[in-house]
Amino acid sequence: MRQAGVRNKLGYITMFHRFADENERRLYGGSDFIELQYCRLKEGTPVQTIVSVSTVVHWQDDSIYVHGEDLPVFLSNYGEIFANGLYNNMTRGKIDPCGINYYPPSEISRIIGAVEKIRPAGYATISDWLKKALLYNGVYILGM
Repeated sequence: MRQAGVRNKLGYITMFHRFADENERRLYGGSDFIELQYCRLKEGTPVQTIVSVSTVVHWQDDSIYVHGEDLPVFLSNYGEIFANGLYNNMTRGKIDPCGINYYPPSEISRIIGAVEKIRPAGYATISDWLKKALLYNGVYILGM
């Protein structure tokens, strides 16, 4: 069962969660999450492969998660920042909370800049996580 009102060290309720393993995530809130995940595929991998449903492996331990109850707040704070994600049907648009959204390495610096300029809720957590994404082939936002 999900804990109500998890607070960080400063006492603020946080929308971004990290879990040591799958069991910890399940105990917190089951599978009602969107996942922000690093794309570990090699540079040069065809984009059709990168956004393929059969390629993506959910529930990575170094991902950050947003619980479904916090999705409206996440979309309100980050929807414009993460606009123009690539879907698995090869079109682009706003965050699809039910599908695959891919952001290539060329977008990561822009996203970090926007996060640090606007400073939406939870910006420090996601900014730190995104800086590590510079070592990967972009990031995904994986819908529920």
